[in-house]
Amino acid sequence: MAGFFSKLFGGSSSVATPTKEQTQKIGEYTVYATPRKEGAQYRLAGRIEHEANGQKMVRNFVRADLFSSESDTVETTFRKAKQIIDQHGSTLFGDGAAERQV
Repeated sequence: MAGFFSKLFGGSSSVATPTKEQTQKIGEYTVYATPRKEGAQYRLAGRIEHEANGQKMVRNFVRADLFSSESDTVETTFRKAKQIIDQHGSTLFGDGAAERQV
């Protein structure tokens, strides 16, 4: 029973472990799929990078979505990144911050 509650409330058994990252170019942005292994599943996570005026800017994202397959997670990460880029447009990096969450 304690194992159930530790998983439910973020005990040590639910620590996310990064896996090998994969990249894809979407327009002028480079997207890195960085799924996180959590137990037997993978959490959708990634980052979007853009270089402007010689400065590399990064937007990290982690979503609640969990998948049983790493390849499904990677595929969905690239779709989610495209959606983030399309929704935010030029404001995604418009604040000039070197790194932040989206």
